[in-house]
Amino acid sequence: MLMKTSSIAFTLLSFGLLDLASAAPRPVKRQLAQIYDRCTEPNTVALTFDDGPYIYARDISDVLTQNGAKGTFFYNGNNWDCIYDQNIMDNVRYVYGQGHQVASHTWRHADLSTLSWDQVHDEMWRVEQALQRIVGVVPAFMRPPYGSYNDNVRAVAAARGQSLVLWDFDAGDADGKPPADNIRDYTDKINQHPNTLLPLNHETYETTAHQVIPQVVSQLKAAGYRMVTVAECLGGMNPYQSVGEPGTPDGSWSC
Repeated sequence: MLMKTSSIAFTLLSFGLLDLASAAPRPVKRQLAQIYDRCTEPNTVALTFDDGPYIYARDISDVLTQNGAKGTFFYNGNNWDCIYDQNIMDNVRYVYGQGHQVASHTWRHADLSTLSWDQVHDEMWRVEQALQRIVGVVPAFMRPPYGSYNDNVRAVAAARGQSLVLWDFDAGDADGKPPADNIRDYTDKINQHPNTLLPLNHETYETTAHQVIPQVVSQLKAAGYRMVTVAECLGGMNPYQSVGEPGTPDGSWSC
């Protein structure tokens, strides 16, 4: 029996299936999602908006559209509001219809790095399902809440066909900064003439929608930047894994 066991172990070692140190099968190595924290297309700015959909979506969308700009909206499912509320679904449709990119910020804005494999899957697929139902798309990009992730999060995202998007400039609206400070920080950054910019903003603040973004968009436009979606600022990647027809609401469309 000992010779037979030793022979099996030798065979496993020969094919690299047994770890010599632990004498145990090696764990399966999962593919990890790509992480993007800056744009690659020169002279582009990808304005991003987290934590919606919410009541200021149309105002932000209109400011961008009136200036020939596009933005990217990272949506939760059940954070500041329920994505299935009728007025909120209308806002998602409006933003998407204006040509802005919609992407995932996961269902309830949990810290994904504290969750299990199955829990991260659940946080992601609920938003994917909602966006597919409401506008017919499955996103190819997600932003982890708080920018918090680990290899488990990256592995789930890869399995779900999505890349992670972070940022290289935080406007600070979620930190309670006065809008004048947000605008000043943007002005200082623009005056440094960076080649690209990937800023973090939040859709859920009235001052961001009505004070900061109009001024910032005007400054970026005057500085000669192209304000594009995240997918475009990364060299024209596909923003969606699939694009189809939206669904018809029923009793299962709820938070």
